[in-house]
Amino acid sequence: MPLTMRDLLEDPELELTVHGGRSFADRPISWVHTSELADPTPFLEGGELLLTTGLTLRGREFAEYVNRLARAGVAGLGFGVGLTHGEVPRELIAAANEADLPLVAVPRRTPFIAISKAVSRALAEDEYEGVRQLSRAQHELARAAGSERGLDTLVRKLAGLVEGWVLLLDGAGAVLHAAPSTAGMSARVLAAEVERLRGRRGRGAVDFEFSGQEVSMQDLGAGNGAVLVVGRTRSFGTAERQVINSAASLLTLALRQTETLRAARRKLRTGFLRTLLAGDPVWEVLDDLRAGFPTPPVRVLVFAGERDRGELLYLLETESFGEAVYPAEYEGSVMAVVPAEGTSPERLSRRCGVRVGVSEPCDSNGISRALRQAEQAVAAARAGDSTVWFAELAGWGLLDLVPADRMAGFAESLLAPLEGRNELIVSLREWLARHGQWDPAAGVLGVHRHTLRNRIRKVESLLGRDLDQPGVRAELWLALRVLNGPEL
Repeated sequence: MPLTMRDLLEDPELELTVHGGRSFADRPISWVHTSELADPTPFLEGGELLLTTGLTLRGREFAEYVNRLARAGVAGLGFGVGLTHGEVPRELIAAANEADLPLVAVPRRTPFIAISKAVSRALAEDEYEGVRQLSRAQHELARAAGSERGLDTLVRKLAGLVEGWVLLLDGAGAVLHAAPSTAGMSARVLAAEVERLRGRRGRGAVDFEFSGQEVSMQDLGAGNGAVLVVGRTRSFGTAERQVINSAASLLTLALRQTETLRAARRKLRTGFLRTLLAGDPVWEVLDDLRAGFPTPPVRVLVFAGERDRGELLYLLETESFGEAVYPAEYEGSVMAVVPAEGTSPERLSRRCGVRVGVSEPCDSNGISRALRQAEQAVAAARAGDSTVWFAELAGWGLLDLVPADRMAGFAESLLAPLEGRNELIVSLREWLARHGQWDPAAGVLGVHRHTLRNRIRKVESLLGRDLDQPGVRAELWLALRVLNGPEL
């Protein structure tokens, strides 16, 4: 804690007594300065305890003298008695009370040097304690960085040390980690400040006020655009800023290591898939390389769009949006292997902002064929398509062989009983697209499977056809494709 006037008054060896300005006795002292000048303010910075014997001061000069010191922001005035003045002048006491300037009497037996030593000693102890606290904080941060959940633990530890909130944002401004978790809600509001920070040259840190709080923001320079944001309700002191800088250095190092490891894993995944696609018997030999590879049956996805390949891979690797994804880069394209069931390519397409081609299910020996299917599917995507299934692509190939007017007449006649019943048409299409599986189709529609069963029974009743027959399903699927196109 900083040394204050009150601390000096409580030191029995100095024998100081208060004569004015008691309300400011807790004012911190930055240094001690001795001067007998009538105006010592040109040599003061503020926060000093000024010591004088009043050698050049008399009568009404005290008021102006005290006012000058108050304007300069001194912590207090120590007046030596028993030399020039036998006691503290009444005019000086009145002026100190008027200006609320702490005024203490220094007896002749207490040399000014003793006060200087006491202040220097206290300042040195305070500085040493600050160094010790910083060292402890750095040790705690380093230990957090080396924990199993390094980045998350480090962010939470930093929030505790500065008694505030912390955000770690990625290059897209999304929240990687937040402490407390509710701090993540501030990310969108802070987006403009993040962009301004990245637009600055030669300075990777800014301070500003946000919703009545002090905020410190740093570009971590980790190569992935990550930004550290720290905020709290009161200003940051020197010690807190040192802690923040230490955490920023550790986060930068951790992010760079993570990116290096991610790049290495990406190469290993790509190598594993290349070997698998070549048909080599490596499934058991290279067991470690397939860590995270979904249990067959699986589907292969191929992505296409304007998004940068590296950015797309990063999204799939770090934010799979609840999906089990094994991404890799192959022949200049981004692909992924996912479980045949329980994964939504539509959701991945929507969240990543790209088109997706989806293969038929396969086992580990059919990955090469599935990749070709996914490539064909994404290449055949029409305007407005986001997700193209290879099974759907096969249906469109057949339609190209039939004259459009004849096919349209067939489709309109077949689906006429469902005209105006869009809910039934949508349910039928999704049910057929999921090969008659109730739960996956109901999940896409957002209804209970029993609701979907009732709708399909209604369709059967209106059409007068048995939907358990493969031929009937095929006819209905083609008719829906003709009248509604790839999307309803």
